Amino acid sequence: MTEPKAPDPSRRSERSRRAIYEAALGLVGEVGYGRTTVEAIAARAGVGKQTIYRWWPSKAAVLMDAFLDLATRAAEEAGPGGPVIPDTGDLRADLRLVLRATVDQMNDPAYDAPARALTAEGVIDAATGARFVERLLAPQLELYTVRLRAAQQAGAVRPSVDPRIALELFVGPLLHRWLLRTLPLTHAYADAVVDYALDGLAPRP
Repeated sequence: MTEPKAPDPSRRSERSRRAIYEAALGLVGEVGYGRTTVEAIAARAGVGKQTIYRWWPSKAAVLMDAFLDLATRAAEEAGPGGPVIPDTGDLRADLRLVLRATVDQMNDPAYDAPARALTAEGVIDAATGARFVERLLAPQLELYTVRLRAAQQAGAVRPSVDPRIALELFVGPLLHRWLLRTLPLTHAYADAVVDYALDGLAPRP
């Protein structure tokens, strides 16, 4: 007779972790962050509450890891080599492409609800805000820094420009409009942000 295989704890843990991620993201999207609880996440995921507290100290920590996992899987689906800003030699076209993709992501309910929840929690809890910036925002912003430095080397951006400040001209307006929800986020708006940032507002000679 063939000996039955012993259960693999690592596979069981991974299934539980995946179920917890999906439960956290789903609940925040359906009922909002304020009404999402560790107990509700555990119930939907089919695990004990103690399992969640063994891995995470709070629902904010659960949601952050779930959101990071969502972003990682989206980057993997986008293609090999990890997330990058393309360098075709045309800075304007490359930035338009990336900001349009950012607009699409911001308008996606799967990203919108957890991103807003973590942003709001980060304002209230400095430690959560620092982790959110370190683990998610900083790596994304570094992509802009790399692309703008390449543009400087190619002569498309002045050598005196600080790439870390310059990138805020592109991402800041999108974030502002996303946070306030006063006006729609569109591809046309993303294109205009790129044009205004690259060309400035002064009349051209």
